[in-house]
Amino acid sequence: MSATNFRRLELSAVTIVALLLIVIVPLLHANGAISNFTIGVWGKYLCYALLAISVDLLWGYTGLLSLGQALFFTLGGYMHGMYLMRMIGDLGQYKKPIPDFLVFLGWERLPAFWEPFASFPFALTMVFLIPGIISYVFGFLAFRSRIKGVYFSILTQALTYAASIMFFRNNLLLGGNNGFTDFKFILGYSLANPATTRALYIATALTVLLAYLFCRWLSKTKFGLVQQAIRDGENRVLFSGYATAHFKLFIFVVAALIAAVGGALYTPQVGIINPGEMQADKSLEAVVWVAVGGRGTLLGPIVGAISINALKSWATRAYPDLWLIILGGLFIIVVLFLPGGIVSLPARIKSAWQKLRAAPPPPDPTAAPTPAPASAKS
Repeated sequence: MSATNFRRLELSAVTIVALLLIVIVPLLHANGAISNFTIGVWGKYLCYALLAISVDLLWGYTGLLSLGQALFFTLGGYMHGMYLMRMIGDLGQYKKPIPDFLVFLGWERLPAFWEPFASFPFALTMVFLIPGIISYVFGFLAFRSRIKGVYFSILTQALTYAASIMFFRNNLLLGGNNGFTDFKFILGYSLANPATTRALYIATALTVLLAYLFCRWLSKTKFGLVQQAIRDGENRVLFSGYATAHFKLFIFVVAALIAAVGGALYTPQVGIINPGEMQADKSLEAVVWVAVGGRGTLLGPIVGAISINALKSWATRAYPDLWLIILGGLFIIVVLFLPGGIVSLPARIKSAWQKLRAAPPPPDPTAAPTPAPASAKS
């Protein structure tokens, strides 16, 4: 399939899926055809799609396999979760104007760093600022030292592991092992209201579309071409006079912010955020989503995140003990037999069909043999 035909097919697929997710699904929910639980689950899938896009932007387009994207996803969720916890007020189990876990730890007043999170604009700023600063500092140190390949992957995994241990501690005053939960309101609207659930879902679907369009535009710019050249051969780009560390740092921060936005949207829809979401296995799952969907395609990670998580929802009910085996087996099958991922299937099917049509018909055994040329007889 030519590049032009692939772009047309991708554009058509994106348009159809966008209309389905942004328009049709909310209308069905508003009319009662889709339950509140179902649209919430699909909202979670789309949040995971943002995480997958961030992984693909690094791995598929820059050649940086980060195993720490779940950290930025969870940090975004925590920053928004602090605002949601402030909105509970005195409606918690202890009927105190501070979060229940702080009451359990013996606090009478709200810690000072919690105070500003009563403001939604402040919390939204922190969703971008905290993951952005951490990704910038880590990326600056890593790329300045020219750490790449498997060493970069190990470092990002170590960062995530260290952060999860820290967040599990109660003395961090961020909920410890249980994290944040029991949210009541967002911007004055009840989270139990179906209209609020629908609005959060629409906001998530639009964010996925915007993230896809932004990354697609970025990949077509001169910056994006240099980014992909770094993936294919960083030394050649260095010899051409480009400071590859600056390009990689920018992409690393942008990918962290996309993941953080996904986490911020995830928290109110799922109703909980805890350190378990930032553990290394979550980042590894996101890598599988990208590989299964189609690395380096942007549309593939979205397809992979939704399809794998839908499969997980079914498998963990039907075969709870076999889910990790199913996931690992699926990853191996894709790597060995479908390296282009799910999104490469249409091109493969079309290519196979064209070869089948172009193949010469089998010889007819009943037909008379063709006489040899005179030159061959002599």
